[in-house]
Amino acid sequence: MLFNQLKRRELITLIGGAASAPVLLLPLAAHGREDGPMRRVGVLMGLEADDPESQARLAAFAQGLQQAGWSIGQNLRIHYRWGAGDADNMRKYAAELVALAPDVILAHSSAAVGPLLQASRTVPVVFTLVADPVGAGFVNSLAHPGGNVTGVTNFEYAMSGKWLGLLKEVAPHVKAVAVLRESAIAAGPGQFGAIQAVAPVLGVDVRPVDVRDAGQIERDITAFARVSNGGLIVTGSPTASVHRELIIGLAARHLLPAVYNSGFYATSGGLLSYGPKFVDQFRRAAAYVDRILKGERPADLPVQAPTKLELVINLKTAEALGLTVPPMLLARSDEVIE
Repeated sequence: MLFNQLKRRELITLIGGAASAPVLLLPLAAHGREDGPMRRVGVLMGLEADDPESQARLAAFAQGLQQAGWSIGQNLRIHYRWGAGDADNMRKYAAELVALAPDVILAHSSAAVGPLLQASRTVPVVFTLVADPVGAGFVNSLAHPGGNVTGVTNFEYAMSGKWLGLLKEVAPHVKAVAVLRESAIAAGPGQFGAIQAVAPVLGVDVRPVDVRDAGQIERDITAFARVSNGGLIVTGSPTASVHRELIIGLAARHLLPAVYNSGFYATSGGLLSYGPKFVDQFRRAAAYVDRILKGERPADLPVQAPTKLELVINLKTAEALGLTVPPMLLARSDEVIE
């Protein structure tokens, strides 16, 4: 495994540093002579450099490149930028990466793809964690992207409705749900719309809560917590990911059952999550970056869908909330945290 070769502390040192400075990962393979010209890859991340999720995802990306024959620091150089959930930073660093004229850029989420397309319609871009690339205008179609962008989607909007069903299954008393969404990206309103569509059938009143910064998140969740029989759904959002410890802590403080869009929330103390493994998406994105470096065009590479969705349940959190997880729900889970 990659982490056997590169300890966590060393990885932080290598991919951390100043957000605005180019960062070079040292070779992961044995030192040797460069094989051909040095190629350049940009990476625009929505998280912070020292976030464990950033480290895990980029380790998977680097491992995928290594397995394809690339040796970082020998025939491949990677330039990193970290938006940390800040839209202004994403625009700034997108322009910086495009100015470096890399061979291809890895874009983490819609929050990265949009600014990159504003900066260039020619530099190849491979995205991860984008819910609706067609609706956002990033690609012409999933089968035939066209243009300079392709990548891996994280889920279809229809899946968002399942989060509300899971919340009612684990907490049947819930009658009002605050849906944390990021309206600045196309997926935010799209996910809320899918949840809103199934709410009447489940007898739930859903309310959108825009995700912008820590202060606003705390104020809005605290205000919502005054409502009886409330719960939370946290949709796919780079800003929510950055502030996940705050969101999970507020849910615990106000005894709000919550469903999240990916497993790393549940492993961090969230009640329940349902969605794809984001680390796997970065590994799959590396395969597309490799193909582009070897001459293929993003326009000809179909957008890939998730291969597996995982249900993760945190029984410790359920107990703290006074909830009993139904046996049938436990039986469907992929991981149970006790």
